Amino acid sequence: MSTTLPKVAWIGLGIMGSPMSENLIKAGYQVTGYTLERDKLDRLAAAGGTAASSIAEAVRDADVVITMVPASPQVEAVAYGPDGILENARSGALLIDMSSITPQTSVDLAKAAADQGVRVLDAPVSGGEAGAIEAVLSIMVGGEQADFDEARPLFEALGKTIVLCGPHGSGQTVKAANQLIVAVNIQACAEAVVFLEKSGVDLKAALDVLGGGLAGSTVLARKKDNFLTRDFKPGFRIDLHHKDMGIVTDAARNVGAALPVGAVVAQLVASLRAQGDGGLDHSALLRAVERLSGARI
Repeated sequence: MSTTLPKVAWIGLGIMGSPMSENLIKAGYQVTGYTLERDKLDRLAAAGGTAASSIAEAVRDADVVITMVPASPQVEAVAYGPDGILENARSGALLIDMSSITPQTSVDLAKAAADQGVRVLDAPVSGGEAGAIEAVLSIMVGGEQADFDEARPLFEALGKTIVLCGPHGSGQTVKAANQLIVAVNIQACAEAVVFLEKSGVDLKAALDVLGGGLAGSTVLARKKDNFLTRDFKPGFRIDLHHKDMGIVTDAARNVGAALPVGAVVAQLVASLRAQGDGGLDHSALLRAVERLSGARI
């Protein structure tokens, strides 16, 4: 293992965090991880990482601390307080938050971290579980150019499209726009699937030809099998997309941007969640369209 690479602490080893941390290990990084689930720590250790018993232990000697947790409250929980990252990371460390949270939370974190001598990048990702496993994520970053340049080799072990979008919070703003586009795209695909099936068309053939034309998209390519098999094992849960739609609609309201279609899809996501499908993949928006079309699910 190279001793010239920075030591990494990874906080949050869920659907995205586990494969991402493992890709860093494969790239030669020394990774110490912490999460609440013992089995996830065992998985990290089996991949060649080191399991820590606390956030403080994980970050104490780290050059780079990466967080990948569900939402703003969890970012604040792991960052602040006597047992959190800011109180225990060494001065000069780089904190990269790859969670999807509100832009304002990222701005506030960067300000608080600066008081502790810790630099911050917000770097949310797009690509889902498959993108995390394959290390082909899109990474949208907010923060200082020098910190971005320092982190770029690490990002290159995780993704393919890596862009500094502006100052602190900019990465989260772009991620919110990403989630808006993805949700509307999935909803459109779901409506097309129900329309095609009720019309008696061969669904696989139809999706194949649609994928090769202007209607084609990464969403359709990634989610086609989910639609065909009705397999909604979570790659990205409805619960999390519900959170993200709340972020984008709130942020849009604050800047005076109208999201008429986005607002409708946000309600459809919320409705699906209220019907008990929050733990399913966001391609399960198909279930909501089927219910509206008279199917008993």
